[in-house]
Formats: sequence, structure tokens, C-alpha cells
Amino acid sequence: MLRHWPKVAGAHALDLACGTGRYASALAERGAAHAVAVDFSPAMLRRASSPHRVRADMMALPFANGVFDVVVSGLAVGHAPDITLWMREAARVLVSGGVLLYSDFHPHACAAGMTRTFTDERHQKHTLSHNRYDLPDHQQAAAAAGLCVEVLDELRVGTELQEPFPGSDLFYRRWHGLPIVLVIRARKGSTC
Repeated sequence: MLRHWPKVAGAHALDLACGTGRYASALAERGAAHAVAVDFSPAMLRRASSPHRVRADMMALPFANGVFDVVVSGLAVGHAPDITLWMREAARVLVSGGVLLYSDFHPHACAAGMTRTFTDERHQKHTLSHNRYDLPDHQQAAAAAGLCVEVLDELRVGTELQEPFPGSDLFYRRWHGLPIVLVIRARKGSTC
């Protein structure tokens, strides 16, 4: 995501489905005039350090049309029941020329049988539900929302993704070369 980060200095920005607010913090650190963190989960919003936190459904944002210069969203679109409606809602709150930068669990990783999981503070493993959207789904949804895709980046295991973590040797051997994360940057109102 950071490799494709748009210019945010002085911008009004939204961290959509912010989780712990990592991107809201990054927006503020990089000079956004106003960074709003939005999530449906009160527990996640409590963990976000942004002074501007809003509890809302990412499919029905409580903001006027065209109020943000930048919308970022990390690994959330797969939780949306309809990618076209999600994309239209993200585009709706963008100004003309505004940028949507988001990531998703790659559809090839889903097809290979990978799941999105996390371990909580009690060491219990949880598997997250995820709607698989293929690359044409992302592109068609962007076009339907009036967004022009500028960047489509596929991060592959053992190539772009190389960070060590417990069990990473086995993980990298098993899944080497598999696209695991999709990053898309699109601009509102641009012609493709």
C-alpha cells in the first residue's frame, strides 16, 4: 500500500474499515489535514489512535458526496457483500480527481485454499469470511463507479512478500510465487 501511496499533504482523507487505524495514522503522519477513521466494530475503533473516529457501515457511509481527497482501505473489500456497491460508496465520498487506494486478499490465494485468519489475545484462531472478487470484478466495479484504475499490483509470496515471521520458512516454501495481496489505486473522474 505504502509503495502506491498518493500525495496526502493537506488532504481530507478517510481510512475506510480502519481496523486498528494503521492507515489513519499513516495519513496523519504524512500531512493529511484531516484523517477520519471509520469502522463498524467499536472494539477496532477503540484501538485506533485517530482523534476522528466514526462507527459506520462501509456500504452506507454517513458523509456527504465529494468530501474526501483520498480514501484508503486495507484488506476490507472482501468483507463487502457487493464489490460494485462498495466501490460506488467509496467513490461517492471522493472529490473529482480524488484517489481510492485499497488492498484485498488476492483471488488466486482464495482459489489456492488460503484463508484469512488471526489469533486473538487468548491464543484462539479465527477464520474470517471473505468474498472472492476476481481481477475483472475489481476493474468492472471501478469503471461502474467512475474510477480509472491507475495501479494494479499483485504481491507474491517469497517475491514482494518476504518478511520473516514464526513459521515463515514453511509458508514461503509452500506458497512461493502465489499472489496473496492485490493493491489497486484508482482516480475518480479520470479517463482510462
